[in-house]
Amino acid sequence: MAEHTLSAEPTHSRWNNALEPRLTIASGDTVHMECVDSSGGQVRPGSTVEDFLAIDRGLIHALTGPIAIHGAEAGDTLAIEVLEVAHHGWGWSSTIPGLGFLKDRFHQPSLFHWELVGDLTRSLAPAVVPLRPFCGVMGVAPAESGEFRTRPPGVFGGNMDVRELSSGATLYLPVLNPGTLFSAGDAHAAQGDGEVCINGIECPASATLRFNLHKNRALPAPLIESCELPTAGPSWIVVESHPDAMEAAKAATNRMIDLLAAHSSFSEIHAYLLCSVAMNLCLSQVVNEPMITVTAALPKSVLPGIKLF
Repeated sequence: MAEHTLSAEPTHSRWNNALEPRLTIASGDTVHMECVDSSGGQVRPGSTVEDFLAIDRGLIHALTGPIAIHGAEAGDTLAIEVLEVAHHGWGWSSTIPGLGFLKDRFHQPSLFHWELVGDLTRSLAPAVVPLRPFCGVMGVAPAESGEFRTRPPGVFGGNMDVRELSSGATLYLPVLNPGTLFSAGDAHAAQGDGEVCINGIECPASATLRFNLHKNRALPAPLIESCELPTAGPSWIVVESHPDAMEAAKAATNRMIDLLAAHSSFSEIHAYLLCSVAMNLCLSQVVNEPMITVTAALPKSVLPGIKLF
């Protein structure tokens, strides 16, 4: 049950089962790992929109790893206990032309800086955004040979952006290669379900993970055992139904942005950012054919003193 430390550098931004492991551990070991932000350290406090537009997007995600687990073979399952994920006091969010859930509405690039203090940020006043850091990318090397971009998730995990993977959760991943070759990064200090503007609060982070190997326990795809989470409490919830779930989700997100812009001091872009880091976009029902119902919920605690009606 040894403990190890793994620096962020050198990072990698492609999945490739031919990468040499930076660290080899035994089942039951704990790793304290550092992660740069999703830009690969190219965005810094004080960076401008012009700086952001000039970054090398080939470095996006900048993962820490790979970590090999001794004795791991295809057909096993790797359990990753998230003991702690801690932000480093700052983060950023952006809008990028051609990307994001509402790319047909938001065409202007933007970059917003967050100051992270303890378990909340007040940078987008008057909003108070709670922080629950997690790694947006946690995965093992795919079974297929070659290099693969990190944006699409898959059976290997990867860029899942599941915000429940915060401290206290356990992620189960199928082992697809000898040693398994686990990597993580793309930390978010906060993120709403949907991550609608394409970012959570992107941030560098320190993650402490414990690895356990379950021999001869095949798993078809990722499985998460989340810790008990506090309820979001009273929320503003927008409801939209449509035969196409994507159209319902876009309509719900657009309505939430319009409500925030109409009943507060937020600009439309800042309302979009807030939805990306604090709104819960969920499929509420998929059985009342032919209609799918999507809800977009923003906790009232995020909007102290603001009344929509």
